[in-house]
Amino acid sequence: METATFAAGCFWGIEARFAKQPGVLSTAVGYMGGHTEDPSYQQVCTDTTGHAEVVQVEFDTQQVSYEQLLDLFWSSHNPTTLNRQGPDVGSQYRSAVFYHTPEQQVLAQQSIQQLEASATWGQPIVTEITAVSTFNRAEEYHQQYLAKRGMGSCRN
Repeated sequence: METATFAAGCFWGIEARFAKQPGVLSTAVGYMGGHTEDPSYQQVCTDTTGHAEVVQVEFDTQQVSYEQLLDLFWSSHNPTTLNRQGPDVGSQYRSAVFYHTPEQQVLAQQSIQQLEASATWGQPIVTEITAVSTFNRAEEYHQQYLAKRGMGSCRN
C-alpha cells in the first residue's frame, strides 16, 4: 500500500474520481500546504491559510501505479490555471502534487515534462510539485461528499 496526495480544485470532485479507480483502497479529503495549524473549511475558504483542498489516496501498487494516478489527476482538472478551477478561485483551489517519496517527486516532474512536450494543454502547466506536509482531514460532511448525495460534479 502507498499514499498519494493531490490538489486539483474543489476536493469533492477529485475525490469522487479517485474513489472509482480500481486499486484505490480509500480516499480522504482535507487541507495541506498552509501555515495555519488545524484549519477549518471556513478558514481555508478565506484564502488566507495557504492550504490547498486535497485528496489523499491510499492505493494498492499491485493494482494501480502511481503513474496511472498521475494520469487520472491530469485528466481531472486544468493544470494551466493558477489558483483556479472553473468557477472556484483562490489558492485553496490550486493544482499541486504533494509527493510522499523521492520516486513520486521524480515521476510527477517527468509527467509534467511529458505533458508540456506533447503540448496537450497548449499553455504552461502551473502545477506545484512539493513535499507532503501535514494532512489536515476535512470535516466529516466533506468526506465522500458527492457519493453521499448521488451527485457527479463539484460546485462550492
